[in-house]
Amino acid sequence: MAKIIAITNQKGGVGKTTTAAALIASLSERGYKILGVDLDPQGNLGFSLGVDIENVHTLYEVFKKQITIEQAICPMAYGDLLSSNILLSGVELECNKPGREYMLKTELSMVSERYDFIIIDTPPALNLLTVNAYVASDNLIIPMAPEILSLLGVTQIKETIETVRQYYNPSLHVIGILLNKFNARLNLNRDVLELSQQIAQQLGTKVFNAKIRQSVMVAEAPAHGESIVTYSPACKPALDFIALVDEILSDMH
Repeated sequence: MAKIIAITNQKGGVGKTTTAAALIASLSERGYKILGVDLDPQGNLGFSLGVDIENVHTLYEVFKKQITIEQAICPMAYGDLLSSNILLSGVELECNKPGREYMLKTELSMVSERYDFIIIDTPPALNLLTVNAYVASDNLIIPMAPEILSLLGVTQIKETIETVRQYYNPSLHVIGILLNKFNARLNLNRDVLELSQQIAQQLGTKVFNAKIRQSVMVAEAPAHGESIVTYSPACKPALDFIALVDEILSDMH
């Protein structure tokens, strides 16, 4: 059975998709069988990993029972992907039957024994799609930018996690908070690190030792349909993500 990890923060611009793509690429390079799941209607994960997202089947079609999950899985350079597009944003209104929080979990259960890891990129909102990710996952990683508003977002996630644990998925575990775009030389970054450690305590988790430094390469990589880990393997963020994967794997064993 696959270990299922959702990358989550309802605030945009904190590096969720970059993190999901880097984990997928790095785990795939180590020989693990990977399924990426793009739960964000913007479809950025598929685009970032070189998938022609306009010409593949999507999760929306799976949720609407138009096709099976088997038919929606598309191969990519780093394993397999469940893609999405803007239609997925209509799921909240269109799927209002009881048990709708379990849609993703139910579908993934049909294929999860094929994979070692399933990595889910979530939308920048605490909506039905995000709840589906939390219900389906074993573990969460919370990326945040080193800024105060990003911290406020994390405290709101806490309530959603607690609700999901109470009603749907008691074993949901937060592996850690990941600081993205980090610069240890800036005072604000050091202050935010301290505050994020306090929030991590409230969530019963930690701040990862690996902090992801900034580089222009991070913005360039998706345009080439690659993760930063394979696009520029020697750059600082790529090395930081590799250290992060080491940390995650050691935490899970």
